[in-house]
Amino acid sequence: MRVGILGIAGRMGQELVAQARAAGHDVIGGTLNPASARAYRNDIPALGLPDLAGQSDVVIDFTHADAVAEHARILSTGRAAWVLGTTGISPEQQLQVEAASHRIAVLQAAHFGLGINLLMTVARQLAAILPAETYDAEIVEMHHRQKVDAPSGSALLLGQAVAEGRGTTLAAVMESGRDGHCGARATGAIGFASLRGGQIVGEHSLSFTALGEQITLSHRAFDRNIFAAGAMRAAAWLVGRPPGLYGIDEMLDLRPAREHDRQ
Repeated sequence: MRVGILGIAGRMGQELVAQARAAGHDVIGGTLNPASARAYRNDIPALGLPDLAGQSDVVIDFTHADAVAEHARILSTGRAAWVLGTTGISPEQQLQVEAASHRIAVLQAAHFGLGINLLMTVARQLAAILPAETYDAEIVEMHHRQKVDAPSGSALLLGQAVAEGRGTTLAAVMESGRDGHCGARATGAIGFASLRGGQIVGEHSLSFTALGEQITLSHRAFDRNIFAAGAMRAAAWLVGRPPGLYGIDEMLDLRPAREHDRQ
C-alpha cells in the first residue's frame, strides 16, 4: 500500500511509520503541524493534505479533533481511504466524518487494540444479562497527563456497549464528573471517572456492582505500538472497499457489517 500519515512528526506518527515499513508498505509522505515543521528531520517528505491524499491509497489520522472537519472536507474530494483514530470529536465534527464516508471508505475507531475491542463485546453481552436495576455500571479510565479529552474515546465506547446491551443510549444514562453534593446515584446510570498522570498509555476498567458481588473487566495498554499496529491492519482491510463508515468491530468480525452505512 501507499500510506500517508497525518501528523507524521508526532509520537503516534513515528510509530505508524515504523509499523508501515515493517509490514512492507510505502510511506509516501506525511503532514506536519506548524510547531513541528522546523524540527522535522526525516527521509519521508512532508506534504500538504491534498497532495498526500492524491498520492496515497490510504491516510491514517491520529491528529487533533479540531482538524477533523477540514480533513474530512479535503479527503472527501479524493480517492484515498481514511483511517481515523482521533478522539474527542464533537457531534458537528462527526457529521463531517459521516458526510465524507458517502464518498470514500472511512474506518473510525477510538481504540485500535484487539483487547479493548474484545472487552467491548464482552461488556455488551454482560450488560444484556445483568439487570440494570441491581448491577451498577461504572467505568474508570486513566491516561497520560497530556491527553486533552475526558472521558476517553475508548471509555465512551465501553459505555455505549453497556448501553446497547441494556437497550438504551449512552446519552440517556451517562453520569460523568461527579463532584460535591451531586445526589444519589441514579438507577441504571453508567458512571464515568477520568484520571490523568505521568505517561500512562491507557487503562480502562468496567465494573458491574450489585449488593452481593462485583464483576470487573479491565484492559491496560503498555505501548502505543498496539494502536499503530491495529491502525495498519485496519488500513490494509479498508483499501479497496466501497464508500461507507466502517468500525473496528466489523474488521475483526465481532459483529455484522452495518448495511445502512454501505453506499
